[in-house]
Amino acid sequence: MLLHAEITLPTHQAADGTREHDVGSIVLLHGLMGSTESWHDLVPLLAAKGWRVVAIDLPGHGRSPRDPGLTVARAAASVVRTVQTHLRRPPAAALGHSYGGTVLAAAAPALEPGLAVFVDAALGFAGGADHAALTARYAADAASRTVEALRERPGYSVAAAQREARAAQLFDPATSASISCGANVDEQPPPGSIAVVADPSRFVSDDAASRWEEAGIDVRRIRGAAHTPWYGHLDEFVSALPEVFEPRAPGYPGQ
Repeated sequence: MLLHAEITLPTHQAADGTREHDVGSIVLLHGLMGSTESWHDLVPLLAAKGWRVVAIDLPGHGRSPRDPGLTVARAAASVVRTVQTHLRRPPAAALGHSYGGTVLAAAAPALEPGLAVFVDAALGFAGGADHAALTARYAADAASRTVEALRERPGYSVAAAQREARAAQLFDPATSASISCGANVDEQPPPGSIAVVADPSRFVSDDAASRWEEAGIDVRRIRGAAHTPWYGHLDEFVSALPEVFEPRAPGYPGQ
């Protein structure tokens, strides 16, 4: 299926006022119960650095279609199809947060990003869930994500809480419950990836991070950050990813 995508063109300008050639395209995949709005604080920064930003609502989120039989593989295929509809070549980079990171790992072989970045993403979860029970649980969780409740989370401004509350209202519990009803999911980051991990993290164990490092994944920790590290630790998150926020620096995926 085709998913809803928000496209932001680069806004970077040269000293003479002319717009410089963009540095490439970057795909953003939000986490569970999020939406394209979850990237609100980062999109202007990326566009100002010359990125063409493609932020996608995952199935059952935001303005994308619902799919009560969704699997991670189907979500990944939808992401690939959507990106290929908007871009003529593979993206220079892709960022996946939490569940979006799991989808990115599954999509990476076909998506072929120059650089894949996984943000506090476990990349796996147990299957075999009861669909009705998990749908009810997700519905209750989404309903509890009011502006007032979200404001209690570390780093959430009023505007951030409002955005995430809107995302929760658009979230379809049955679609996301479906991905946990089949087999266990265990995706792996592709070689050369970066994993940005909250320290401590509720989602990425020290053992998992160590295994990734042994496999050649560059694990970068942000001390004191919450699960969505740019809420409350925006400067630290930006500093952790010079390849993304300072394109043309060493390691830039377009080189």
